[in-house]
Amino acid sequence: MLFNSYIFIFAFLPLTFGIYFYLNHINRLQEGRMFLVLSSLFFYSWWNIVYLPLILLSMLFNYKIGQILLESDRLPTYITRYLSKKALLIVAIIANLLLLGYFKYADFFIENLNMAVGSSIGLLHLALPLAISFFTFQQIAYLVDSHRLETKAYDFLNYAIFVTFFPQLIAGPIVHHKEMMPQFSDSKNSTINPQNIALGLFIFSIGLFKKVIIADTFAIWATTGFDVATTLNLIEAWTTSLSYTFQLYFDFSGYTDMAIGVALLFNIKLPSNFNSPYKATDIQDFWRRWHITLSRFLRDYIYIPLGGNRKGHVRTHANLLTTFILGGLWHGAGWTFIFWGFLHGMALVIHRLWSQFDIKLWSGLGWFITFNFINIAWVFFRAKEWEDALKVLSAMFSFDNVVLHPAFGSLGLHGVEYGKMFSDIGGDSFTTFWVIATLLSVVILKNSIEKLKFFKTNNQTAIITTLALSMGILSLNKISEFLYFNF
Repeated sequence: MLFNSYIFIFAFLPLTFGIYFYLNHINRLQEGRMFLVLSSLFFYSWWNIVYLPLILLSMLFNYKIGQILLESDRLPTYITRYLSKKALLIVAIIANLLLLGYFKYADFFIENLNMAVGSSIGLLHLALPLAISFFTFQQIAYLVDSHRLETKAYDFLNYAIFVTFFPQLIAGPIVHHKEMMPQFSDSKNSTINPQNIALGLFIFSIGLFKKVIIADTFAIWATTGFDVATTLNLIEAWTTSLSYTFQLYFDFSGYTDMAIGVALLFNIKLPSNFNSPYKATDIQDFWRRWHITLSRFLRDYIYIPLGGNRKGHVRTHANLLTTFILGGLWHGAGWTFIFWGFLHGMALVIHRLWSQFDIKLWSGLGWFITFNFINIAWVFFRAKEWEDALKVLSAMFSFDNVVLHPAFGSLGLHGVEYGKMFSDIGGDSFTTFWVIATLLSVVILKNSIEKLKFFKTNNQTAIITTLALSMGILSLNKISEFLYFNF
């Protein structure tokens, strides 16, 4: 079930909202929480009910292990015979990673094994269970914190809401137990809050507009440029790469805005996940702004445990590179994802080395270098095969095939063809406008979270909400998907 669907907006969401708060109103708080869990599981299983037992077993396993790790400094005797507390944590993490690895990376491993040793092992062709990457990371963090005695002895129902709460279940943000569980336990959040409803509808409408109006418009040119076109001219190649750069941001940030908005209807505050990442003036700044909850997870549960920056420059650079290669692998089972992670890891290493010279670039130049690096790196992230990435990149830096609009014919430039500039990617005369206007908007305008901080219930916000929501709903008949469902 998609947020940008009639059934979600006009059936699932109002029914869930109404029944949940009705149960709370008649003082059936426990039943209300149970209903929210069941509704979330229904939301999750809408695509494929076959994988419902998977998330249920994962929750039961991780909850039990978490409680065992938390109960005392010593494990129960039936476990201490075989495992120490730390060993139990390691076994539990490995079990989670094996589950993720089986569904997400088995075919990738088999393909590379066949290539390396010349074998012909058949591929499994497993369908990737929805959200398995997100709820696996979320629960691994819970286990680690339970081992550190940083969690509390929550009941299973509270834990189940934490894992399955439908606004964040499918594509994040990757929430942390300490910022979520207390909210579900707070009795103040059990009653309808008109201010949160206004806030929630406002941010949801912006997210819906970002997704179905902006992201889905750029999706046409990005998909055609990467997957359909056999050749690209210079301007088409840059338009293809920029289209994906904007599609990915508005797709994922749009989903996150909708998730934050829906959660606010239930008086739950999800963490911010984006803070105008394309305004970043260096690569470290970018990762403080892009997919913030993933960056937090990678830092707290991979980079710091590896040693962080505490063991010298060489080890720090190795830790950065390792962390981002693993981050690339988390996004997808392919060498292009790994290479994308490697590029960002190397960029962060170079940034650290540059910082040692204490030479500050002009912020405009810093932004130009950072944005173009990010845009180029996204080419590998998007490409299904190396050939697709090379097709786009080679055209981006080749002046052998330049096509300009006939209006520029009077310039008489040598080696330039005058005709339809975007014919191979399905573009039109508005394509240039969309690219330039969107670039300016992500650099100049305030983002949705900034607007949320200064939100006031007045005619202006009511008009913005109504227009954005109406335009979004009127566009729901388009073919659409959320990109991060694939990761």
